[in-house]
Amino acid sequence: MVLATAMSGGSNIVRLGETQAREAVHTAVRQVCATANISPAQISAICIGAAGADRRAIAAKIRTILVELISEIAPEIVLTKIEVVGDMTIALEAAFGAGPGVIAIAGTGSIAYGRDANGHTARAGGWGFAVSDEGSGHWIGRRAISAILSAHDQGLETALTAMVLQAWKLNTIDELVQQANSIPPPDFPRLFPIVLRAADEGDSSARDLLADAGAKLASLATIVIRRLAPDTFVAMLPVAMLPIATLPVAMTGSVFRQSPDVRQVFYNTLQTRFPGLDVRQDIVDPIEGALARARATQ
Repeated sequence: MVLATAMSGGSNIVRLGETQAREAVHTAVRQVCATANISPAQISAICIGAAGADRRAIAAKIRTILVELISEIAPEIVLTKIEVVGDMTIALEAAFGAGPGVIAIAGTGSIAYGRDANGHTARAGGWGFAVSDEGSGHWIGRRAISAILSAHDQGLETALTAMVLQAWKLNTIDELVQQANSIPPPDFPRLFPIVLRAADEGDSSARDLLADAGAKLASLATIVIRRLAPDTFVAMLPVAMLPIATLPVAMTGSVFRQSPDVRQVFYNTLQTRFPGLDVRQDIVDPIEGALARARATQ
């Protein structure tokens, strides 16, 4: 039974720094305890899935942030059951439990992560917004600016151009260029809803962006599938011999959740590459994976 949920700001230490991550985690814990009308002393186990927490150093920092909060609120409590894992770990758990499968995540960032029947894991993407995160909200927002400037170079004006200028409260392309290249960089993921709206209104550049995002995410999933089953995807083998039924694929993240276009291209691309592949349509809630892992320690 879920007693309460709470939402706070971003907590990605790599992107936002420890100060903002600490504030977000502390706010979320305080809010959820207040909503559930419980004391932190009643918490017996915690599992946090966070971006970058598959790295020990990041996981250790997040654990320290949590321990600081518990010590501050309830100094008499010694929490020993605190697990900090990567966000892809709890997403995979939510989708497939302990079984095999591949989860594609597309939110602010992106990654594909999977596990075979023997417990071997593989990943693709997720190396950070500056060099990776294909198909993510950040990637779509940044590419939207590129598409606008490309159209401008060709003497074209698109609906997306006007929408982004309005969203950023700008008047000219020159101002847009200055804003896009500013340091620190602008919050590109916030342009994702603008791209969605432009696509809904028929803007071809926005629709192309979403289709490209779906294809990029399918490519990440393809890499993981082929790494987990390297001996089965041989061109000479008939489709019937491919053990695709044992390696289902699921989706999670705001990009998948909010864009039918991204989901459809992702699905179609994987079906073309692996006919009959079980690509599940329901969007996974990673929180269920964190809850399952915390319960398992009881």
